[in-house]
Amino acid sequence: MFKQSAWDVRDTTRVAAFAALIAVLGLPGALPVFGGAVPITLQTLGVMLAGTILGPWRGAAAVLTFEALVLVGLPLLSGGRGGAGVFVGPSAGYLIGWIFGVFVIGIIAFAGSGRPHWWRTAAACITGGILVVYAFGIPLQALVTRLPLAETALTSTVFLPGDVVKAVLATAITLTLWRAYPRAFSRRLTQRQPVRTDVAA
Repeated sequence: MFKQSAWDVRDTTRVAAFAALIAVLGLPGALPVFGGAVPITLQTLGVMLAGTILGPWRGAAAVLTFEALVLVGLPLLSGGRGGAGVFVGPSAGYLIGWIFGVFVIGIIAFAGSGRPHWWRTAAACITGGILVVYAFGIPLQALVTRLPLAETALTSTVFLPGDVVKAVLATAITLTLWRAYPRAFSRRLTQRQPVRTDVAA
């Protein structure tokens, strides 16, 4: 059973850093697709990395921190969007999906032994970062735009190639970071080893 380790100052720093990363990935702007209501952005890559590196709880905290800043009006979403209005617009479901998606990513990525494996990391990004996000995003987009669900789902397939590329990038970055600086990971070495409590994060 997955066990959450105690929260400390380093975890707060990691959460803040990944909230900032998601914001920074919005700086290149958004790419509208065929005039669609929901643009392509790089910020989903930040959500995937938050899950694979921070785990479910801290990853979700990073996404919630970012979205709270957006809610109060900071223009941190791609294209300089912010404010409460984005949470009732066509992208609202995807923003909600990020929260649940990053949690699923963390659960899958941190399952098993402490060391990350490419296949588990990739499966986490695809399941949580694509399938879960789409499961929230597409129905709510259809509801807001008043388009048929099937039509909305079909038009949303244009995002799939880009999201698969993001999943590949997130997997490669996660494994590279693990080899270069494993301390960046949120207690990955200890969360699955409850017997040893004296190992530093």
